[in-house]
Amino acid sequence: MGHEKTLAFAEFDTALTSAAKTSPWLVDGKAQVQFQPSYALLEQLLSIPVRSKAVTRSGRFAQGVDAWLAHELRRAGFDEDLVWPRPEAPRVLSADILELLRRLPERLADEVHEAILAGKAGSTDARILGRAYMKQTDVVMTHWSRGPELLLSTKAMTSSFGKNLANRYEEAYGDAANLRARYPLAAVGFYFVQRATILETEPAAFRRTVDMIRKLRDFGDGYGYTATGLLLVDWDETSPNPTVKVVQDQVPADVATEQFMTTMVDAVLQVTPIDLHEIARLRRDGQDEPVAAADPAAELQDPLF
Repeated sequence: MGHEKTLAFAEFDTALTSAAKTSPWLVDGKAQVQFQPSYALLEQLLSIPVRSKAVTRSGRFAQGVDAWLAHELRRAGFDEDLVWPRPEAPRVLSADILELLRRLPERLADEVHEAILAGKAGSTDARILGRAYMKQTDVVMTHWSRGPELLLSTKAMTSSFGKNLANRYEEAYGDAANLRARYPLAAVGFYFVQRATILETEPAAFRRTVDMIRKLRDFGDGYGYTATGLLLVDWDETSPNPTVKVVQDQVPADVATEQFMTTMVDAVLQVTPIDLHEIARLRRDGQDEPVAAADPAAELQDPLF
């Protein structure tokens, strides 16, 4: 399974590398109140497993969602080394190890990098200890000195909606309590992607889905999620080269991606000192970012990661 997941993430690397990393808080140079997701990139990523007939196999469809959400957090201005899954293998690796690798001579850095890929220092999965059990968390932002700041669980459902919805609800509620009990200040989110065929085939299940997404949130008792979000996508099964499209008009605004990402980003910034996440704060306020001075040492060798 680990090898399959590694290959699945690798399928998205080209699209992620070439994707724009512009601020999600600006549209035509104007500051926005809500996060503006790059839906075109998500459509590109999810089209990869759909075209290879691997929507459900090995979770490749869901991993496309994970890779996209991690990219969106980087667009928000959070340090790319702190956000997992990383855009390159290994997907889960301490920022301190990455900094060490950048300072090593090139040949030694290559050798250490290969050793990490072959050993246990790097991983594809981020397993986080909650109050009662370990939880494989899909998107994480963390550093050893601060602990987890953002923990995001994702689920994708493309068929059998009504049959599986109750199980997803129970799992999600238990995971929220497990994680928030140990990390009460972390932004803990749940993001649910469904195929838009639910609107026609099982409209009652869609109404239950919206209700579920709302009820999974924290009502003030500290057990629900900081934020929850819902997204509908669809594609033409008869097409030889199907393209996934985001379906936005049927998703209520209070459970849409825009509010979800806005709440998650704000939750992180609200509980951290002003001198942390400087770029994210500037982007959130629609301000220009400072231009970092060039590091002469960094120009002597190409970055590895």
